[in-house]
Amino acid sequence: MKTFINFYDTFFKLFVVFFVILQLDLRKTMTKILYNKFDKKLISTLPTVAFEGKIMVVVSEAEAQKAVSYLLSQPMLGVDTETRPSFKRGWQYKVSLLQVSAEDYCFLFRLNHLGLSPSIIRLLEDTTTPKIGLSWHDDLLGLHKLGSFNAGNFIDLQNHVKEIGIEDLSLQKLYANMFSQKISKRQQLSNWERDILDDKQKLYAATDAWACLQLYKELIRLEDTNDYELRTVSEDDTTQQETTTSNE
Repeated sequence: MKTFINFYDTFFKLFVVFFVILQLDLRKTMTKILYNKFDKKLISTLPTVAFEGKIMVVVSEAEAQKAVSYLLSQPMLGVDTETRPSFKRGWQYKVSLLQVSAEDYCFLFRLNHLGLSPSIIRLLEDTTTPKIGLSWHDDLLGLHKLGSFNAGNFIDLQNHVKEIGIEDLSLQKLYANMFSQKISKRQQLSNWERDILDDKQKLYAATDAWACLQLYKELIRLEDTNDYELRTVSEDDTTQQETTTSNE
């Protein structure tokens, strides 16, 4: 009986050691590798990601009222704007589109039709629901050219990523760094004031807003769990980054 008890005690201790080692290995496996600067050349090798939810185009105030009521019932939102590109020196168009995404629904507000309607102002001035954008200060400047409003609860990702040591500021680089996926930018210079937006434009616009939301949620998770390792690379030192990325 004593021999059995000693065997059981030894077995239990070995099991505990094995369990601890396994947990440490799992934690190491789950740790996300991030870079202070992501090599732009690697982005083309990554799989493309796009918004998979429902996209709704809003062109009237009646539609905007319903859309804004829904959006402000969500815990947080991703936001972005689009402006028709100008190829004439010294000429700049006004903001054409405001895209606002929840997890599964994205609304594209055509500001060249709506302007800053009462519902749009209600959305922009809301102080309750966090709205996540990128370089949002520039977007706000463009929106203010359409009318007067007091900006509500907006969070700029460019400020937030600096807290964990990431220096990149573009959406495409940030998403590649965080999720090892590529956001297509092919529609960026398309005509956002055309009569009817095509499906590629809609998907592009929705993806950008949705991506801001996903990035912020992941940043919050990483800050809470500390499950990441930041690797610092110089402008010329990309060999290690290329090897690591290809193996992940």
